[in-house]
Amino acid sequence: MPRQVSAAQSPSMDASKKVDLKIIIIGALGVGKTSLLHQYVHKTFYEDYRTTLGASILTKVLAVDSTPLKLQIWDTGGQERFRSMVSTFYKGSDGCMLAFDVTDRESFEALDNWRDDFLEKVIPREQDFPMVVLGNKIDLSDRQVPKQTASAWCKEKDIPYFEVSAKNNINVAEAFETLAKQALSTYKGIFESYLTDSIKLTPNDKPKQSCC
Repeated sequence: MPRQVSAAQSPSMDASKKVDLKIIIIGALGVGKTSLLHQYVHKTFYEDYRTTLGASILTKVLAVDSTPLKLQIWDTGGQERFRSMVSTFYKGSDGCMLAFDVTDRESFEALDNWRDDFLEKVIPREQDFPMVVLGNKIDLSDRQVPKQTASAWCKEKDIPYFEVSAKNNINVAEAFETLAKQALSTYKGIFESYLTDSIKLTPNDKPKQSCC
Protein backbone atom coordinates (compact mmCIF):
# COMPACT_ATOMS: atom_id res chain seq x y z
CA MET A 1 0.00 0.00 0.00
CA PRO A 2 1.51 3.38 -0.97
CA ARG A 3 2.57 5.57 1.87
CA GLN A 4 -0.04 8.23 2.56
CA VAL A 5 0.91 11.65 1.22
CA SER A 6 0.01 14.63 3.35
CA ALA A 7 -2.20 17.37 2.03
CA ALA A 8 0.66 19.81 2.43
CA GLN A 9 2.65 17.85 -0.16
CA SER A 10 -0.09 17.20 -2.69
CA PRO A 11 -1.52 17.21 -5.31
CA SER A 12 1.64 17.36 -7.46
CA MET A 13 5.37 16.80 -6.96
CA ASP A 14 6.52 20.39 -7.31
CA ALA A 15 10.34 20.52 -7.26
CA SER A 16 10.19 23.88 -5.48
CA LYS A 17 7.92 22.56 -2.72
CA LYS A 18 9.71 21.73 0.52
CA VAL A 19 9.65 18.05 1.43
CA ASP A 20 9.82 16.85 5.04
CA LEU A 21 11.76 13.61 5.54
CA LYS A 22 12.35 11.63 8.71
CA ILE A 23 15.82 10.11 9.11
CA ILE A 24 16.70 7.82 12.02
CA ILE A 25 20.18 6.91 13.31
CA ILE A 26 20.51 3.55 15.02
CA GLY A 27 23.37 1.45 16.35
CA ALA A 28 25.03 0.20 19.51
CA LEU A 29 25.77 2.30 22.57
CA GLY A 30 28.81 4.56 22.28
CA VAL A 31 29.37 4.43 18.52
CA GLY A 32 29.03 8.22 18.23
CA LYS A 33 25.51 8.69 16.87
CA THR A 34 24.98 11.93 18.79
CA SER A 35 28.41 13.23 17.78
CA LEU A 36 27.68 12.52 14.11
CA LEU A 37 24.35 14.30 14.28
CA HIS A 38 25.75 17.40 16.00
CA GLN A 39 28.68 17.53 13.61
CA TYR A 40 26.31 17.46 10.64
CA VAL A 41 23.72 19.91 11.97
CA HIS A 42 25.81 22.29 14.09
CA LYS A 43 29.37 21.68 12.82
CA THR A 44 30.45 21.07 16.40
CA PHE A 45 32.10 18.19 18.25
CA TYR A 46 32.28 17.56 21.98
CA GLU A 47 34.31 14.82 23.63
CA ASP A 48 31.58 14.00 26.12
CA TYR A 49 27.88 13.57 25.45
CA ARG A 50 25.27 12.30 27.82
CA THR A 51 23.90 8.90 26.87
CA THR A 52 20.78 9.33 24.75
CA LEU A 53 17.74 7.95 26.56
CA GLY A 54 15.04 7.08 24.06
CA ALA A 55 15.48 9.62 21.26
CA SER A 56 16.31 13.25 20.58
CA ILE A 57 15.56 15.17 17.39
CA LEU A 58 17.43 17.80 15.38
CA THR A 59 16.46 19.33 12.04
CA LYS A 60 18.51 20.29 9.00
CA VAL A 61 17.36 22.21 5.94
CA LEU A 62 19.13 21.58 2.63
CA ALA A 63 18.48 21.22 -1.09
CA VAL A 64 18.83 17.99 -3.07
CA ASP A 65 18.46 18.12 -6.85
CA SER A 66 16.87 21.57 -6.56
CA THR A 67 14.27 20.24 -4.11
CA PRO A 68 14.30 21.92 -0.68
CA LEU A 69 14.32 19.36 2.12
CA LYS A 70 13.72 19.56 5.83
CA LEU A 71 15.36 16.58 7.49
CA GLN A 72 13.99 15.59 10.87
CA ILE A 73 16.86 13.48 12.23
CA TRP A 74 16.16 11.15 15.15
CA ASP A 75 19.11 10.26 17.37
CA THR A 76 18.31 7.05 19.27
CA GLY A 77 19.70 5.38 22.37
CA GLY A 78 21.82 2.28 21.86
CA GLN A 79 21.34 0.52 25.20
CA GLU A 80 19.86 -2.95 24.90
CA ARG A 81 17.29 -2.23 27.60
CA PHE A 82 15.86 0.58 25.47
CA ARG A 83 15.72 -1.48 22.26
CA SER A 84 11.95 -2.06 22.38
CA MET A 85 11.34 1.64 23.02
CA VAL A 86 13.70 2.74 20.25
CA SER A 87 11.92 0.49 17.75
CA THR A 88 8.71 2.47 18.30
CA PHE A 89 10.49 5.48 16.75
CA TYR A 90 10.98 3.65 13.44
CA LYS A 91 7.43 4.40 12.30
CA GLY A 92 7.26 6.96 9.51
CA SER A 93 10.99 6.88 8.74
CA ASP A 94 12.06 7.79 5.22
CA GLY A 95 15.68 6.74 5.68
CA CYS A 96 17.86 4.84 8.14
CA MET A 97 21.48 5.38 9.12
CA LEU A 98 23.26 2.40 10.70
CA ALA A 99 26.32 3.40 12.71
CA PHE A 100 29.14 1.41 14.28
CA ASP A 101 32.53 2.15 15.83
CA VAL A 102 35.52 0.88 13.82
CA THR A 103 37.40 0.40 17.12
CA ASP A 104 34.64 -1.80 18.55
CA ARG A 105 34.14 -5.14 16.80
CA GLU A 106 30.95 -5.92 18.72
CA SER A 107 29.26 -2.75 17.49
CA PHE A 108 29.92 -3.90 13.90
CA GLU A 109 28.69 -7.43 14.57
CA ALA A 110 25.48 -5.95 16.00
CA LEU A 111 24.60 -4.30 12.66
CA ASP A 112 22.70 -7.37 11.46
CA ASN A 113 20.40 -7.26 14.48
CA TRP A 114 19.83 -3.51 14.20
CA ARG A 115 19.09 -3.75 10.47
CA ASP A 116 16.79 -6.76 10.83
CA ASP A 117 14.91 -5.15 13.72
CA PHE A 118 14.39 -1.99 11.69
CA LEU A 119 13.22 -3.77 8.53
CA GLU A 120 10.82 -5.95 10.53
CA LYS A 121 9.07 -2.94 12.03
CA VAL A 122 9.22 -0.22 9.39
CA ILE A 123 6.43 0.19 6.85
CA PRO A 124 6.72 -0.54 3.99
CA ARG A 125 8.90 -3.58 4.69
CA GLU A 126 11.36 -3.35 1.82
CA GLN A 127 14.89 -4.73 1.63
CA ASP A 128 15.91 -1.74 -0.51
CA PHE A 129 14.69 0.78 2.07
CA PRO A 130 16.90 3.93 1.91
CA MET A 131 19.82 3.14 4.19
CA VAL A 132 23.53 3.91 4.65
CA VAL A 133 26.17 2.51 7.01
CA LEU A 134 28.70 4.67 8.82
CA GLY A 135 31.93 3.33 10.30
CA ASN A 136 32.77 6.07 12.81
CA LYS A 137 35.97 7.02 14.69
CA ILE A 138 38.41 6.42 11.85
CA ASP A 139 40.56 9.11 13.49
CA LEU A 140 41.51 6.60 16.23
CA SER A 141 44.47 4.23 15.87
CA ASP A 142 43.15 1.12 17.66
CA ARG A 143 40.99 -0.07 14.79
CA GLN A 144 39.31 -3.50 15.10
CA VAL A 145 37.10 -3.56 11.98
CA PRO A 146 39.04 -3.48 8.68
CA LYS A 147 37.56 -1.30 5.95
CA GLN A 148 37.41 -4.32 3.65
CA THR A 149 35.29 -6.26 6.15
CA ALA A 150 32.74 -3.47 6.55
CA SER A 151 32.67 -2.77 2.81
CA ALA A 152 32.03 -6.44 2.03
CA TRP A 153 29.11 -6.58 4.52
CA CYS A 154 27.56 -3.51 2.93
CA LYS A 155 28.18 -4.68 -0.64
CA GLU A 156 26.41 -7.96 0.10
CA LYS A 157 23.34 -6.00 1.22
CA ASP A 158 23.69 -3.26 -1.41
CA ILE A 159 24.03 -0.49 1.18
CA PRO A 160 26.38 2.50 0.68
CA TYR A 161 29.23 2.54 3.20
CA PHE A 162 31.05 5.58 4.56
CA GLU A 163 34.17 5.69 6.71
CA VAL A 164 33.62 8.75 8.90
CA SER A 165 34.99 10.75 11.78
CA ALA A 166 32.57 12.89 13.75
CA LYS A 167 35.57 14.45 15.54
CA ASN A 168 37.42 15.51 12.39
CA ASN A 169 34.30 15.98 10.24
CA ILE A 170 35.35 13.41 7.63
CA ASN A 171 32.61 12.26 5.22
CA VAL A 172 29.82 13.18 7.66
CA ALA A 173 27.90 15.54 5.35
CA GLU A 174 28.46 13.20 2.39
CA ALA A 175 26.85 10.32 4.27
CA PHE A 176 23.81 12.29 5.38
CA GLU A 177 23.29 13.82 1.96
CA THR A 178 23.58 10.46 0.21
CA LEU A 179 20.84 9.11 2.48
CA ALA A 180 18.74 12.24 1.92
CA LYS A 181 19.03 11.76 -1.85
CA GLN A 182 18.00 8.09 -1.57
CA ALA A 183 15.05 8.97 0.68
CA LEU A 184 13.88 11.75 -1.64
CA SER A 185 14.06 9.46 -4.67
CA THR A 186 11.98 6.82 -2.88
CA TYR A 187 9.54 9.47 -1.66
CA LYS A 188 9.06 10.78 -5.20
CA GLY A 189 8.48 7.25 -6.50
CA ILE A 190 5.83 6.57 -3.85
CA PHE A 191 4.24 9.96 -4.47
CA GLU A 192 3.98 9.44 -8.22
CA SER A 193 2.62 5.92 -7.74
CA TYR A 194 0.06 7.28 -5.30
CA LEU A 195 -1.08 9.91 -7.79
CA THR A 196 -1.20 7.42 -10.65
CA ASP A 197 -3.31 4.99 -8.64
CA SER A 198 -5.64 7.75 -7.49
CA ILE A 199 -6.55 8.87 -11.02
CA LYS A 200 -7.05 5.42 -12.54
CA LEU A 201 -10.62 4.76 -13.51
CA THR A 202 -12.27 1.62 -12.25
CA PRO A 203 -14.66 -0.22 -14.61
CA ASN A 204 -17.61 1.44 -12.89
CA ASP A 205 -16.03 4.84 -13.30
CA LYS A 206 -15.68 4.63 -17.06
CA PRO A 207 -17.96 7.13 -18.81
CA LYS A 208 -20.98 5.59 -20.46
CA GLN A 209 -21.33 6.05 -24.17
CA SER A 210 -24.47 7.81 -25.22
CA CYS A 211 -26.34 6.65 -28.22
CA CYS A 212 -27.06 8.94 -31.18
